Amino acid sequence: MKAKAAERAGGSIGLQTERRIGWLTVVFGFVATAVVLVLRHKLWAAGLAIGTALGWLNFRWLRRAVDALVIVSTAQADREKARVPLTAYLAALFRYGLLGLAVYVIFVFLRVPLGSMIFGFCALAAATIAATVWEILRPVD
Repeated sequence: MKAKAAERAGGSIGLQTERRIGWLTVVFGFVATAVVLVLRHKLWAAGLAIGTALGWLNFRWLRRAVDALVIVSTAQADREKARVPLTAYLAALFRYGLLGLAVYVIFVFLRVPLGSMIFGFCALAAATIAATVWEILRPVD
């Protein structure tokens, strides 16, 4: 069902790009974590790893939400005014609330620097940029 929604949204090229963003997020984040570990900054390395994991998880949840919206909008294509289910809004609120709560708990109880988690979360942005450049430099006809 997810694959069908992704194919409708952007075809197999879009699915490849989504997969690329997913694994690049992990690679970028954990390479940065390894570099910081070599420099002997354990708390910063932990924050980078946590931020990367949260960024990857956020991307996965966002992808599921977009796939669900594609399915709903396709099913309502003949309607003049499409209706978005309440669960879609609740899922978005839950996603952001859960991410915020996780960052708060980790920051308060584990004393991991907030900046390191934010930089780890930025691995998702770096992966998205890299995947976009990849698509520009290697277009598929």
